[in-house]
Amino acid sequence: MRGWVVQRYGKGTPLRLVDLPDPVVGDGDVLIEVHAAALNPLDSKIRDGAFKLLLPYKPPFVLGHDVAGRVFAVGRSVRGFAIGDEVYARPRDGRIGTLAERIAVPAEDVAPAPANVSLVEAASLPLVALTASQALVDIGRVGAGSRLLIHAGAGGVGTIAIQLAKHLGATVATTASSAGEALVRSLGADTVIDYRTQDFTDQLRDQDFVLANQDAKTLVRSLNVMAPGGTLVSLSGPPDPAFARAQGMNPVMRFIMGLLSLGVRRKARARGVDYRFLFMRADGAQLARITTLVEAGTIKPVIDRRFGFDAVNDAMAYLDSGHAKGKVVIDVATTR
Repeated sequence: MRGWVVQRYGKGTPLRLVDLPDPVVGDGDVLIEVHAAALNPLDSKIRDGAFKLLLPYKPPFVLGHDVAGRVFAVGRSVRGFAIGDEVYARPRDGRIGTLAERIAVPAEDVAPAPANVSLVEAASLPLVALTASQALVDIGRVGAGSRLLIHAGAGGVGTIAIQLAKHLGATVATTASSAGEALVRSLGADTVIDYRTQDFTDQLRDQDFVLANQDAKTLVRSLNVMAPGGTLVSLSGPPDPAFARAQGMNPVMRFIMGLLSLGVRRKARARGVDYRFLFMRADGAQLARITTLVEAGTIKPVIDRRFGFDAVNDAMAYLDSGHAKGKVVIDVATTR
């Protein structure tokens, strides 16, 4: 089979398309014939080497965190999946590699693909939908009457988080450019702040929950719009001690993670706000619940562009440009 690999770490380094042996299917694995994969900023950060401490992959390795396709084989202990089933997944860390023609994924990470969308559309969902659910539901306990600020509402996570928040009964404010305003309003955003011409700290007060995925300055300034007792979740860091413990890091790394986030955690405590760093986890059962929401029409995939399998480096360059609204998807069944 063919796959796109990181040959060496380096900012903007092109991936290389190579021939690879077929994946080894463990007893608990589902072998997926990849129909489509999607790109995420996480892919760029891993390629660039920014996450070498957190995710120490050794080049060469296949990149990619989102997949949709058909079951090609199942391990001996797998129940609930059969050859030919349409499925999707965000493979767990250490088992990534969706930018290939086949991938073996632990069955616990896999869910039936939504029946009402194409596999290309399904591939756009796993990482961002799991991220939104784990942030809003698991951490934020967002519900009816909650007031939310979702930064970068036109991005991959933002487009799904807005839809999920509205489903949960929240009032949603988001930041976006003027070019993204129509999109985020169509998804349900109540207030749209043009980050190029407006300061969100002048526009908002008493937010119960903020989802941030930008720079450290924006993260700290987000505290100024929050209500006491609120929750600030960051997708871009800095990592906190709770994350280090959950990852099983050694005491030295836990200490380092604590130092990295000490400043923002102190500022958050002073305002009565809970700061949390989220590095989403693979979860097939949670993804199956997302399938239900997609089939009910509650969550709709948002795709900016699709590229053929031979154009992965073009797709990565487009992702890196920062202009994508929604997701960038690789259609493995086509070339360009």
